[in-house]
Amino acid sequence: MNNPDRFKDRYAAWQKEVYAPALERAPERMARFSTISDLEVEGLGTPLSLEENGADDAIGLPGEFPFTRGIHPTMYRSRLWTMRQFAGFGRPEETNRRFRFLLQNGQTGLSTAFDMPTLMGYDCDHPRARGEVGREGVAVSSLRDMEILFKDIPLDRVTTSMTINCTAPIAMAMYLALAEKRGISWDQVGGTIQNDMLKEFIAQREWMLPPRPSLDHCVDIIEFCSRHVPRWNPISISGYHIREAGSTATQELAFTLFDGITYVEETLRRRLDVDEFAPRLSFFFNLHSDFFEEVAKLRAARRIWAHALRDRFHAKNPRSWMLRTHAQTAGCSLTAQQPLINVARVALQALAGVMSGVQSLHANSLDETLALPTEEAALVALRTQQIIAEETGVANFVDPLGGSYTVEAMTNRLEEGAIEYFRKLEELGGMVRAVERGYPQKEIAEAAYRYQRQLDAGEKVMVGVNRYQLEERVSVPLLKIDPAVEEQQIERLRQVRRERDGRTVLERLGDLRSAARAERRNVMPEILAAVKEYATVGEICEVLREVHGTYTDPGHY
Repeated sequence: MNNPDRFKDRYAAWQKEVYAPALERAPERMARFSTISDLEVEGLGTPLSLEENGADDAIGLPGEFPFTRGIHPTMYRSRLWTMRQFAGFGRPEETNRRFRFLLQNGQTGLSTAFDMPTLMGYDCDHPRARGEVGREGVAVSSLRDMEILFKDIPLDRVTTSMTINCTAPIAMAMYLALAEKRGISWDQVGGTIQNDMLKEFIAQREWMLPPRPSLDHCVDIIEFCSRHVPRWNPISISGYHIREAGSTATQELAFTLFDGITYVEETLRRRLDVDEFAPRLSFFFNLHSDFFEEVAKLRAARRIWAHALRDRFHAKNPRSWMLRTHAQTAGCSLTAQQPLINVARVALQALAGVMSGVQSLHANSLDETLALPTEEAALVALRTQQIIAEETGVANFVDPLGGSYTVEAMTNRLEEGAIEYFRKLEELGGMVRAVERGYPQKEIAEAAYRYQRQLDAGEKVMVGVNRYQLEERVSVPLLKIDPAVEEQQIERLRQVRRERDGRTVLERLGDLRSAARAERRNVMPEILAAVKEYATVGEICEVLREVHGTYTDPGHY
């Protein structure tokens, strides 16, 4: 824009002489246009939308600080994103078959869902596990289950993501023990473990220990992997579940990145240099239905993170400044009504992820609002990603939306909103203190309530739910878990206990108890030693609960 004042005059004249008469002839459909997060949007982006924040140095170039336009100079022209489909159900045998089916059909990375007992730290024969074994993911109680789960999967050639948090140290230890048993060195093993307990207290609410020891165990994995498993991403700092709980895009952006800042601060207390671990930190964001808001959110995320790591933590390695992210289409946007149209929702949300420059992507299956995905539904979701990659042409361009007045202005607004939340969280004494006081929980609950009110009033539209409904009932095939799975898993667990050396297991659990009681002691070596002797998830967690106590929801809404 060579002459800003001249453009302002031209724009004012256009509004008066062209736009206003057009509105008289054809009034706009709505009195107010806004994003899903309720950010009001202007109909036309112009250079005036960007103001000073839209300067070239803020937008930058791909592969250069502040990475607004992507972390790689060539993006998908050199390498497509990793395509993952979340998989996990029933016994390890069933999930292993699904893994191999997806890999045979072109999936490039595994993503593992665990059942609720495994996630919460209970063995499959615990009373609290009754009726839940294998229902929401795969059941894993011991290293034996992990051996079956990854049978015939080349751990040194396929990257694995594990969505697990309060029991993440145990799952991580089992995976490393399995690699070691197969003669695969840890420096050949690649993947990601979620290991993000802060978002559990904020949104997903799957916890075991109180916040402080939970945070310590997150850092244990970061520290251990930084020193021993160099290709592994030891944490996936997750906004996905924050958004699923009802947050706005700004809240997802702010709380996720501030969680990341908290993990960096906590890891630095272990006397690691920031450049030792920051390049392997990864993120996980939600892809909702408001296309441009989602694209702008991830652009803003990269820019905020780059400035935080360079300017706040003084990282020297440019790889430390890069925000690398997996993304998943929004489960909360899927509908049980007219479930086949979820294919369209997922395709557009996945496209937003690609246009925003993600490194890894999961497209939800059309039936996930009703049950775990069937094989056919999972294949359709994978093919959706492949069509975007191979047929649409969008992967031919490096940041095709960069420079768009609309996108850059939205990026600036989301960045400013997130920074304002940062100020509030700092005033509260940091994220742990904010969580204890219920601040992010209340913010999310209020946002969810506002959105539901807008849906109820018809101000926001969900196709098939509050508009374009159908009277007839549409059914789709559903995946059903055989009730026999639970007893089969319990019998396998009993066999493991019979065959292992019980005395050695007790010794290893005693070592873990001592390590857990020691201040700032990394417990990963003791957990690894225990799982190698086939100590179970429940036995290890019982030791940790004994030492640290358990967490009870304080009821912040």
